[in-house]
Amino acid sequence: MMKDRVTVIGGVNMDISAALTAPFVPADSVPGHVTLGCGGVARNIAHNLRLMGHEVQFVSAFGGETFGEMCWRECEAIGLDLTLSERCQGLRNGLYLCVNDQTGDMIAAVADTDIISRITPQFLEARIGDINRSALVIADTNISAEAIEYLLNHCTVPLMVDTVSTAKAPRVVKALQQSQTQHLYALKLNLQEAQAVTRCETVKEAADHLTALGVEQVYITLGSDGVYCSDGTRHEHMKAIPTRVINTTGAGDAFIAGVAHALMQDTPFPSCVQTGLKAAHATLLSLQTVNPEILNYINN
Repeated sequence: MMKDRVTVIGGVNMDISAALTAPFVPADSVPGHVTLGCGGVARNIAHNLRLMGHEVQFVSAFGGETFGEMCWRECEAIGLDLTLSERCQGLRNGLYLCVNDQTGDMIAAVADTDIISRITPQFLEARIGDINRSALVIADTNISAEAIEYLLNHCTVPLMVDTVSTAKAPRVVKALQQSQTQHLYALKLNLQEAQAVTRCETVKEAADHLTALGVEQVYITLGSDGVYCSDGTRHEHMKAIPTRVINTTGAGDAFIAGVAHALMQDTPFPSCVQTGLKAAHATLLSLQTVNPEILNYINN
């Protein structure tokens, strides 16, 4: 096992992001700025971890067209190990389109990530030896419930999962219920996702429900209200760092990367949350989904 290596498994997208400079008006054209860049929850997590100094093995499926080529080259340029990833000729790369209002909050988004269905249990089985030579594995729920279940059953190192969205969050619960181990090291989700998968009204009830399912550490992000975390016995509500928000996209991805970074440095639960909050704070201050100066924020 390599002490500083993290394997990140999941989506890589070409992000098309619109930031409005005038109030949103339904069914009308609104002035704003549109940017194009490489994103995806897993890819953003991997990028953040690379900036934090870790060796990162990224496992994903890239399209065979121009967007796929652009994302592959960008991932190589930031130093991600793509040995276990696949370039899929004839398939379209993942695409993510979002519109943010004047305060940086999301109005709407569309994710076209069908290509990630290439990451099947069989795909992972061919790579599991290399995956288990990492110190930590992080997956997002862009991959199927069956693929997550395979990881639950076959990862011999700690596995963390990010739930991505309310539509995809149920995949991790289904995988937990059907897995042989019924155990997950850590799960990060936001309040809407937590309520969607547990049908609990309060954040404590949701956390208790998830730990009862076999999640060792639960991290529920609450936006400007901070983070609620639990390991089944300890419950903590940690406040967010006051921030002049420029862009909210990618803050959750930075948070889980920060928590993972802290855990790999033997920072105990729940103190590891502070590093996640610093990472999210850095991202909220950046126009980019990954702040290139993130390490300066988490070290201060």
